[in-house]
Amino acid sequence: MNLARDVVTIACVSAGAFFFLAGTVGLLRFPDTLTRLHALTKADNLGLGFVVLGLLPQAGSLRDGLKLICIWMFALLAGATVSQLIARTARQSGAAK
Repeated sequence: MNLARDVVTIACVSAGAFFFLAGTVGLLRFPDTLTRLHALTKADNLGLGFVVLGLLPQAGSLRDGLKLICIWMFALLAGATVSQLIARTARQSGAAK
């Protein structure tokens, strides 16, 4: 049972790391602010979701699992809010065309 749990954890955390890496590549390679922001927020949210999904089987209790999910939800909310603020500022300053 522990082996299956460990395999799921390794697979999901590895997938999460891949999406974090893909978001970083998008941040460095895309030409303008809005496409960089889009690539980064989507990949990071999905990457964090996979990391949380991989850590859930390792959580010691239901309370610990709910804490992980709450952290993920807070990161989703914060990422969406900051993305809107950055995009609005970029459009107002003329950096986004």
